[in-house]
Amino acid sequence: QVRLVESGGGSVQSGGSLRLSCAVSGITVRRSCMGWFRQVPGKEREGVAAIDSPGSTSYADSVKDRFTISQDAARNTLYLQMNSLKPEDTAMYYCAASPLSMTPVQALRSMIRSGLTYWGQGTQVTVSS
Repeated sequence: QVRLVESGGGSVQSGGSLRLSCAVSGITVRRSCMGWFRQVPGKEREGVAAIDSPGSTSYADSVKDRFTISQDAARNTLYLQMNSLKPEDTAMYYCAASPLSMTPVQALRSMIRSGLTYWGQGTQVTVSS
């Protein structure tokens, strides 16, 4: 059984930092396409960052140069380091895993619609101005 559990969300002021973690079981992060997505109430879920099995990454334009996705094979955990946070980064953040082979660019677009994507329960990030 695949399980993804996010942690690390919270409330910070604009310009602050947070690191999200996603503890994964039932699937190996190094052999999967992994991603972080976010959603604001009333809006569609959007891709934030993705990493494929070889370790290539892709980011949404809105978070480039501020967010970094990484994974720890020994802990089977996915991370999202978020720096220079802005109020518009406020959202519920979800960790996702896919057993399909795809590039990180493809993952940001297609994991949301794929029925084979596994999702965590989400962690709230709130950035105040």
